[in-house]
Amino acid sequence: MALKRGSSGLGTQRNRSAGSSFPIVILIFCSFLAPLIFFVGRGLYTSTSVDHNDFSTTSSRQDIYWRERLALRQIKPLLTKEVIDIIKASTDDLGPLSLDSLRKNNLSASWTFVGQEIVAKKSAADAKVNKPSQVAAADSKPEITRGKHDGPVDGDHSQFVDSTAKSARRQLRERRREKRAADLVKRDDEVTVKLENAAIERSKSVDSSVLGKYSVWRKETDNDNTDSIVRLMRDQMIMARVYISIATMKKKLDLARDLQARLKESQRALGDAGSDADLTRSAHEKMKAMGQVLSKAREQLYDCKLVTTKLRAMLQSADEQVRGLKRQSTFLSQLAAKTIPNGIHCLSMRLTIDYYLLPPEKRKFPRSENLENPALFHYALFSDNVLAASVVVNSTIVNAKEPEKHVFHLVSDKLNFGAMNMWFLLNPPGNATIHVENVDEFKWLNSSYCPVLRQLESAAMKEYYFKASHPNTLSAGSSNLKYRNPKYLSMLNHLRFYLPQVYPKLNKILFLDDDIVVQKDLTGLWSVDLHGKVNGAVETCGQSFHRFDKYLNFSNPHIARNFDPNACGWAYGMNMFDLKEWKKQDITGIYHKWQNMNEDRVLWKLGTLPPGLITFYGLTHPLDKSWHVLGLGYNPSIDRSDIENAAVVHYNGNMKPWLELAMTKYRPYWTKYIKFDHPYMRSCKLSE
Repeated sequence: MALKRGSSGLGTQRNRSAGSSFPIVILIFCSFLAPLIFFVGRGLYTSTSVDHNDFSTTSSRQDIYWRERLALRQIKPLLTKEVIDIIKASTDDLGPLSLDSLRKNNLSASWTFVGQEIVAKKSAADAKVNKPSQVAAADSKPEITRGKHDGPVDGDHSQFVDSTAKSARRQLRERRREKRAADLVKRDDEVTVKLENAAIERSKSVDSSVLGKYSVWRKETDNDNTDSIVRLMRDQMIMARVYISIATMKKKLDLARDLQARLKESQRALGDAGSDADLTRSAHEKMKAMGQVLSKAREQLYDCKLVTTKLRAMLQSADEQVRGLKRQSTFLSQLAAKTIPNGIHCLSMRLTIDYYLLPPEKRKFPRSENLENPALFHYALFSDNVLAASVVVNSTIVNAKEPEKHVFHLVSDKLNFGAMNMWFLLNPPGNATIHVENVDEFKWLNSSYCPVLRQLESAAMKEYYFKASHPNTLSAGSSNLKYRNPKYLSMLNHLRFYLPQVYPKLNKILFLDDDIVVQKDLTGLWSVDLHGKVNGAVETCGQSFHRFDKYLNFSNPHIARNFDPNACGWAYGMNMFDLKEWKKQDITGIYHKWQNMNEDRVLWKLGTLPPGLITFYGLTHPLDKSWHVLGLGYNPSIDRSDIENAAVVHYNGNMKPWLELAMTKYRPYWTKYIKFDHPYMRSCKLSE
């Protein structure tokens, strides 16, 4: 205990002595050391301030270079060399960071540009010396630092003067960008022009046979109405029907009656008007009155969901009506195509009566010695239409250079044989030779020799044509009515496959359909070299139309094995046949073979073009298209220059020129060769 107290007392004594000496030390520090530290610190601060900019710039550059190397080392394993090269090229092209990009921004007052004085001085030196190395140095980026101790940016510091080298570089970059943009625009223009040209060429090569159906919706009758009043009235009528239905449903009968009355007035005012100019004076008043009633109905009845439902139902109903009308139009057009107008029927009857009243010696045509002369130009025409046949013969003679060298071989059926003879006895074709025969008098053309006659006499064919066991609805009837046309039952249509038998002493003959018009001299066709082929015809295939797969059943192995589905089709109507080669190739035998195989109509439908394509496969020489222009019976968009430059124009299709449904713009090419002032024509009321 004594020891502890002693030690404790000793410590206390020492503390007291130390506390008494502390004021002396403070006095010495204040007197001598404080001024010394003040002056030394001031000197250090001054020297540091002098070198502050250089030191900051150097350390900043080193820090940037170090960071760039570190970033590059980390990115390289992730990116390929091509990507890095692209990034580097883009960076070099855009150039280093410019002070202008910083100057344009609204920077805070606490931002300061460290080292800007050095950059300005170096830029001035570069402008004087203009050395490449100094220009590169002047283009270095000033560093931006942020600190609370920095004051606001001074007004003089916010104005930066770019060097001449920087301005030149910036202008070069701008010119380069403008050039690149101009190149891109030019390239786009070139691509656009190429696409337009390709589209034009493609449209030229596309056949427009899809327009062949006769209906009120064909392009010829399209009417894109742009008249605002007519369109508004039609829209009002649609909405009136909608609100009438809703008003009836919601028991607002007074409003429904008002809407119904306005609807009838608008219908009467609109009538058949297709443009604003066709409207009556009262149409504007009716439109305003309808608008007032519709506004009232909208206030009382409008329900978005209900109106949408009603409009959708109306749209579906209208769509069904359109489809039904299209089917009806197709059916009626097919029906009209196989009818004979009353005027032509009258003409045939009158001519027949007068023919059989003639004595036998007056029923003969002159110059019968020319009928078998192979040195003359011979034509084959098979028809039961007197008026159509007269146009073919008349147009050929009018445009012939040497009419006396032309010989026409006409074949008709027994019903029209007398009429055909009487017409050409009364209206002989100038100095040309003409002869009319009756197909029913060809005794060799019987069912034992001709497969078509045997098939037409079969029970199955009679069932197909004359019985009602097949579907007789409008939609079903319109699809097969085309193949139930009487022309497919007539041997006049199949007689073209027996030309050497009908004219055994001729070498060449030009076959013509009765729905064509001749516009030029055709004698040049006899000098065309067919290169050993039998048939000279104009091809009709475009991009995909009128190729073999459109006519033949390639699901049948016989067809698939023997024919190319992409082979180009050709047209009947004007065909030059080499009868010598015909006999060598036994064309009629080939026709008989395939016709026998098609007894059940499994290879093709009825008609003469499909068996013609098969029979003359590989034996057809293509003629120049200007010889024969087709489509005047179904295509309203044929170029007028093509028609006028053609040697023969063909009204193939349903809209024959002697029918009321003919296209009016094509009819004058046919009617110009008809003598409407003829007594028989006037008596049967046949006119243009």
